[in-house]
Amino acid sequence: MEPQQASAQDARLTNEREIKVAEYSSKTVYKTVMVNGLKIFYREAGSTKSPTILLLHGFPSSSRMFNSLFALLKDHFHLIAPDYPGFGHSDYPSTSEFQYTFDHLAEIMDKFTEAIHLKSYNLYLQDYGGPIGMRMAILNPQRIASIIIQNAVSHDEGLSPLWAKRKAFWKDSAANVQTLIANFTSPNATRQRHIGGSPHPEAIDPDTWTDELAWLNTPGVLKAQIDLFYDYQNNVANYPKFQKWLRVRHPRLLVLWGRYDLSFTVAGAYAYQQDVPDAEIHILDAGHFALDEAAPEIASYIRQFLRQ
Repeated sequence: MEPQQASAQDARLTNEREIKVAEYSSKTVYKTVMVNGLKIFYREAGSTKSPTILLLHGFPSSSRMFNSLFALLKDHFHLIAPDYPGFGHSDYPSTSEFQYTFDHLAEIMDKFTEAIHLKSYNLYLQDYGGPIGMRMAILNPQRIASIIIQNAVSHDEGLSPLWAKRKAFWKDSAANVQTLIANFTSPNATRQRHIGGSPHPEAIDPDTWTDELAWLNTPGVLKAQIDLFYDYQNNVANYPKFQKWLRVRHPRLLVLWGRYDLSFTVAGAYAYQQDVPDAEIHILDAGHFALDEAAPEIASYIRQFLRQ
């Protein structure tokens, strides 16, 4: 083969490989990795050459909650969204085999990032993802490029009056556990977590709460979730520690908040400016799961924030 022909063939093969890589990175793929003997499921999309966003989900959800955001951001960013143990498609160890605490979930998620070789990432924290992600940030601050918070509380003023009954469970779990179970397994309560105070509930897909209700009634799931919620009191106790880290490290911070959230108040969004005065804050016409209603708006804010 002549040198010119060989050169042209090499260029064609290189171009074909680049096209295949681009096609692969434009798709969402579904993977598992072993962490401490547990199968951890995660969704991934986008080029590994792009900035990475690690998305940590809330309750009673899974990485599935980020599907709409994946569709909007995968052409611009490398997206990783895992399921915690006991959630989604990850392993469901029993409460006798696994300690369901936020410290433990944060440890597993931190080791998950090591298992998939994430050196640096932007954190997207929603609900339970907040206390898990803040623990990860404190553990390895050098890995955190920026933090995006969406309805995840780190200040007492972010907790609505609904938390009075939840705090009663922490004080006397035996006397209040049946009330908690009724809330976790109630179709109306599960729906309300998504609807919140939204004036347009018809815009929210009911599959989100019917699927979550089915999951909450899966054998073994409820006990793990009760244990984890009992440990939530340690998140509140750690708020001063989270706040101190934010004040000292002063990360680039974007706060996106659904105003119709019945559990977490808008005051919880603005409270972040006490620690990071230049935090960028946007209040959305959405509920606790703001991606249900405002995914394009959220994606736009993220693109602007991470391109600055």
